[in-house]
This record gives sequence, C-alpha cells and structure tokens, in this order.
Amino acid sequence: MNSITKRLKIAAFTAAMLVAGTVSAQQTAGDVTKEADALPGTTTTGGAIRVIDNKGTIKYLQVKNGLTLLSNTTNDVTTTTWQLGGALTDDTFIDVDGNIFGLNGIELETGNASTDATTGSDAGTGTGWTVLVRDEATGATKKLLATDLLQSGHQVFTATAGQTTYTLTGPIVLPTFEKVWVYRNGAKLIANLDYTVSGSDVTLIPSTTVPNDWSVYAGDVIEVQYVK
Repeated sequence: MNSITKRLKIAAFTAAMLVAGTVSAQQTAGDVTKEADALPGTTTTGGAIRVIDNKGTIKYLQVKNGLTLLSNTTNDVTTTTWQLGGALTDDTFIDVDGNIFGLNGIELETGNASTDATTGSDAGTGTGWTVLVRDEATGATKKLLATDLLQSGHQVFTATAGQTTYTLTGPIVLPTFEKVWVYRNGAKLIANLDYTVSGSDVTLIPSTTVPNDWSVYAGDVIEVQYVK
C-alpha cells in the first residue's frame, strides 16, 4: 500500500468520524415514549430535551414550575428541580398577552402597615407591609407605603368675624369637594354650596337666603376633614 492510498484511507476515516459526531449531537424526535410530558416519579419523559451528562448518563430536561432535571432509569425517574429566584441582572418583563397572570395562596394581611420601609430594603429589615404598585410609564413594579396610598387629615380653625377662607397647613393639596367635609360649630355644611375647595384652601359661602341664612362670627369653630 503506497503512501497516497494510506492518506486517502485516513482522510475517509476522519470524515466518517466527523459525520458520526455531528449526527450524535443533533436533536432527534426519537420514539413516542421519549416525547410525552415528563412527569416526576414516572418514566414518561416526552416533551423534554434529552441530554447526556459527563459520564454518559441519558437525562431529560424540562421547564415546568422551574427547571426540572429527570434522570431516566429502568424503573423510575429521578427528579431534580432548580428553583427560580436570585438577583436579576437585567430588566425582566413577563408579557401575559391577554392571559391571566395570578398568584394563589397569598396570605391575607389584616393590619400593621409599614412605617419604616425604605428603597431597596430586603426582607427582615423593616416591619409591617407595603403596597405593590405599577409605574405606568415604565411598567416597573414598585412599593408604596399604605399611608401614602390613602391619606386623610383633620384641621380645626377659630374664625374671626366674617372670615371665609381657611388655608390648611402642610402644605396640603385637597382633593375634590366630594372628599372634603367642613363643619361649623359641629354642624355639617353642604359641599360645593356652603363651601368650595381649591388647592389648600376651603372657602365658606355664607347665605343671606331665609331660612338658610348664616354668617361667620368671631369664635366660630370651623372643622375640615378630608380623605384622598
């Protein structure tokens, strides 16, 4: 056998090995017993990706409530689940595309709103609870103190004769008149008729119409309550 023949045989053998290696690395459908949904505790493994570990053991990888590694044996499937969690390294969004995205089994909170939550605080570094909200501009989920979600207040003034304007200190931007209650000496005044609201000011509107005529006298107690 001359040297040219030897080189041709070596080249042909090398090409055959490369083809065999390429085929073994491809994903194949296999038979139906390897294509059904992978179920922990059974040997039904279809729908998973077949992988081979560094010792040649055939295993199957599926994604279902986490990443689950199934090791196929004669009588059983050994399941190893990698739990989802940890720190995000990139912005992450889940597009539900019109489908329902929900969480079951959430504990009902009956009180104890947080007063010491801070930006980026970890579990165990504060007390009470906060409210999760969505930033419509970015889609980001953020947290909000419960006291910032629903605010209420109460201020009392002692009137001078004819005084109609009362400015709440804070400063406080009042909500619309439907959410502001004003009392004169304990009597409820009619919203948007006996008083109006603008910014931080409550303005009384005394009436001269009998029998509902009234005026503001020195020493009158004007009480303002609001919620927003």
